[in-house]
Amino acid sequence: METDLDDQTMSRDLTNASEPQVAEFEPGILDTYIAYHLRLAQNASFRAFQRKTGQHDLKPGWFAVLSLIGDNPGITPMALSRGSGRDKSTLTPVLRDMLTGGYVERIASATDRRSYGLTLTEAGKCRLAEFSARAAEHDARLDAIVGEQKAELIALLRRIAAEIE
Repeated sequence: METDLDDQTMSRDLTNASEPQVAEFEPGILDTYIAYHLRLAQNASFRAFQRKTGQHDLKPGWFAVLSLIGDNPGITPMALSRGSGRDKSTLTPVLRDMLTGGYVERIASATDRRSYGLTLTEAGKCRLAEFSARAAEHDARLDAIVGEQKAELIALLRRIAAEIE
């Protein structure tokens, strides 16, 4: 009987040995870096927002881009880039997907034939309304975590963004 137990243990150990082990890690110096914690918080917040919307294919920044276009009809891609904190190389594919998906449309500039503005389509307005409700719920959860320090946190984040740029 003892042999059977040893064989089972040995067999289980060999089976587990072939599976990748999830090791805890030590962040080391990263644990003292604000940027590291900003990134972790951003990723955690984004994943929670995806779960809240049920849109696991939701691309990062879609809500912000739709919201900025909705609040600023005719906004140029350059102004949208500044407002969303994205450079042109990361904004271009997002806009392409939104244009292809029928959420956004281009409006020709009356003063400059090379320029155009962006506006939401009816589908874009519906998508934004859907995201807005979920974003409000998500932000309420963040408010509960941050509590009375929300204004201070936002001020610090704005200061970081302004001074680093």
